[in-house]
Amino acid sequence: MSKPLEGIRVLDLTRVLSGPYCTMLLADMGAEVIKIESPHGDDSRAYPPFDKGISAYYANLNRNKKSVKLDLHDEKAKEVLRQLIKVSDVFVENFKPGTIAKMGFSYEEVKKLNPNIIFASISGFGQTGPYRLLPGYDVIAQALSGMMSVTGWPDSPPTRTGTAIGDVLGGLNCCIGILAALQGRNTQHHGEYVDVGLVDCSVSAMETITEIYMVEGRIPQRAGNRYEFIYPYDSFEASDKWIVIGVGNDAIWKRFCEATDHADWFADERFKLNKDRANQKDELNAMVTSWTKQHTAKEVIEILRAHSVPCAPIHDVSDVVNDEHIAKARQMICEIDHPVEGKMRVTGNPVKMTEADPYTYAKAPTLGKDTGNVLADILHLDEDTIAYFTKSITD
Repeated sequence: MSKPLEGIRVLDLTRVLSGPYCTMLLADMGAEVIKIESPHGDDSRAYPPFDKGISAYYANLNRNKKSVKLDLHDEKAKEVLRQLIKVSDVFVENFKPGTIAKMGFSYEEVKKLNPNIIFASISGFGQTGPYRLLPGYDVIAQALSGMMSVTGWPDSPPTRTGTAIGDVLGGLNCCIGILAALQGRNTQHHGEYVDVGLVDCSVSAMETITEIYMVEGRIPQRAGNRYEFIYPYDSFEASDKWIVIGVGNDAIWKRFCEATDHADWFADERFKLNKDRANQKDELNAMVTSWTKQHTAKEVIEILRAHSVPCAPIHDVSDVVNDEHIAKARQMICEIDHPVEGKMRVTGNPVKMTEADPYTYAKAPTLGKDTGNVLADILHLDEDTIAYFTKSITD
């Protein structure tokens, strides 16, 4: 067995989150990812949390990669990058539109060096349109996409999600675009330019919310943890902690009523059909809460799962990291060996494959660690040239 992307070489000129998340996925799946870093390194090397001086933020997103230190203000460094482009399959960057072109590495210039290369750009607003040159971060994408307008409680201000979902969606969609372009290259025998905007990705994640306005002319509002068309589908308070219950259809409603010993709820015509329950959210919330508060969260979960009713405790991060299913069975928390930290835990890859080698997670590289090897083994440069680029690097 081998990994699905073995033999694919990726030049990674990205920093911080959206781009490194994309190339992390590619590296996990076997691609050779060469991270091109400035003399100061990726900004995220300075991001907390730290363990023995090492950024866990950086270590998680840049595992399985190689680091080559190049100052792209130096013409000699630019020439090295040009040579790497000629022998690579993918080029990924997440600078503000126009920046990479000013460095001399626009898609047009890169394509001249390697007509079959897949060139991918991640930016706040994409490479076209009136907003293209505006600076953009995750929170900007969440705001402009409408995501913040529907996140939070009805009486709260618009709220950012608890994680940088716009950046993650940008990286994920860029990875999908690159994989599609690589497959397209297999059949069409040419390269491709993949253009991904964080705002676009966040809009695409709004699912039916945007459709409600386009079909009905109605603007959806913040609803806390409730879902407009389904109920009970909400968070509920048990005697010791909060849980969620998802009664997604009428068959589950029947099982829920059986589990809670409330045949009277099922017999009530006001709650018979989901469309009717969705119009009685406040009353149903009070009824369900009156039952959940009589039990611990563990008891509620055991009772409902015995009747195949979707439910879960609301985990905090410590619960997630120690969850038997998530962390162990599904290997979403994994260990890597770091030369400074020793054993270090990182988040695993969610894509599981049966016919590929299991994921292995190599430590993230120190700044410029692989410069000499890449220049020697891939480009076969002479010793003096290699010494020029490695003289200030310490492993």
